[in-house]
Amino acid sequence: MNMISRIVLVVLALVIIGGAVFLASWDIPAPSAPVEKAIPNDRIFR
Repeated sequence: MNMISRIVLVVLALVIIGGAVFLASWDIPAPSAPVEKAIPNDRIFR
């Protein structure tokens, strides 16, 4: 049982480290569509 839990722990650590490396190296493209949102005047002058 100790060997199985050690293997599961190592695999879990590798998945977490691999996910962190993937997110750090992933070149996410910037959004290309413009965003326009109307803000009512009541909210501006609070």
